[in-house]
Amino acid sequence: MDISNKQVLRIATAGSVDDGKSTLIGRLLFDTKSITSDKLLAIEKSSRRKGLDYIDLSLLTDGLVAEREQGITIDVAHIYFATKSRKYIIADTPGHIEYTRNMVTGASNADASLILIDARNGLVEQTRRHLYIAHLLRVPKVVVCINKMDLVGYDHARFKSIVYEVKALVTSASLAGFDISFLPISSLYGENIVEGSQEMPWYLGNSLIEVLEAIEVKVQQRELPSRFPVQYVIRPKTQKYHDYRGYAGKVASGVFKVGDMVTVLPSGAVSEICAVQKYRTELNEAIAGESVSVLLKDDIGASRGDMLVKEGSINFGNEITSDVCWMDSNPLVAGKTYKLQHGVSESRVKVLGLNHKVNTESLLVESGISDFQLNDIGEVVLRSSKPVLADSYWQNRNNGAFILIDEFTNNTVGVGFVA
Repeated sequence: MDISNKQVLRIATAGSVDDGKSTLIGRLLFDTKSITSDKLLAIEKSSRRKGLDYIDLSLLTDGLVAEREQGITIDVAHIYFATKSRKYIIADTPGHIEYTRNMVTGASNADASLILIDARNGLVEQTRRHLYIAHLLRVPKVVVCINKMDLVGYDHARFKSIVYEVKALVTSASLAGFDISFLPISSLYGENIVEGSQEMPWYLGNSLIEVLEAIEVKVQQRELPSRFPVQYVIRPKTQKYHDYRGYAGKVASGVFKVGDMVTVLPSGAVSEICAVQKYRTELNEAIAGESVSVLLKDDIGASRGDMLVKEGSINFGNEITSDVCWMDSNPLVAGKTYKLQHGVSESRVKVLGLNHKVNTESLLVESGISDFQLNDIGEVVLRSSKPVLADSYWQNRNNGAFILIDEFTNNTVGVGFVA
């Protein structure tokens, strides 16, 4: 069956160390027959060398030699597979607390998040943190997979107690913004992954793949406010095109059509789109994700980092309040300066204050704090050297995020989401 035109579902996995993410992904690939015969033979041999009497499906994603030797996953791996109805891209993120930043990266474009919980351990700190990040990143669908049910005797009461604990946490911390489902699974034995489980007849819901197949991917390319960051101004130095001025870039959100009136920010100049071009092709319109050149009717000034907008208010200014996931071993404190990168635009920012941060046990906010340590998440106020042309992240994910960069090391030290 041809699935070339089917929608792609982007999934991020999350969970604490040894909750079984790699095994779950391996089982999904195995049970959907997405593994080539040579790769399957290789992991069978590797499993025998390890002295196992079963196929270690985690080897499908733990592909680095160093990872296999240490038994850990240390980076985000992207895995691709397909069923008869749709394609999937899975961002497999590490569970160690020091790699929380990788979960933020993996979930930033996700349509759904699979959060694994070891049935023996229940909720741990990383599970709470990952639930909050899924809420912060506005991931539409969260599937909580209570894994390793085989190690608790497929106990229904244990499953229900963990479900109750997660629901209580979500309610108490007011984690709105996503739809949440709960599945009892055993990745090792394939229970409730693709087929239903004979070991858990008390569970009457869908298998994991059935849940994933039913998730609706909401394409909001046209519905979102139209934003076009200018990456490059094209001015050919030829006599034939001496009047040509094209603004090249990638449409961040919305749609731009020939004849639309647009405003250039931050100058506020207004003009009409007279052409949209993609290499040598003339287009009637460009939608989010397309890289094009836009030509305006009037000869107005715009440069790299400026933005063309069509409608809707944009909350831009020099002072921004945002949630920040801190990713550096050096603490974030008021008064420090960083480079802020928002799309193609760069500016220098100073930290004016730290409003609060999230307690990873209760997921409630704590005020009166003096710094952010590695993996802390909270709200900060920044002052920029020039206007930051960002939307609220909750209103427009495509134009509401930025990164903070250490000016001396050039390391990315934080990810921000405009409030």
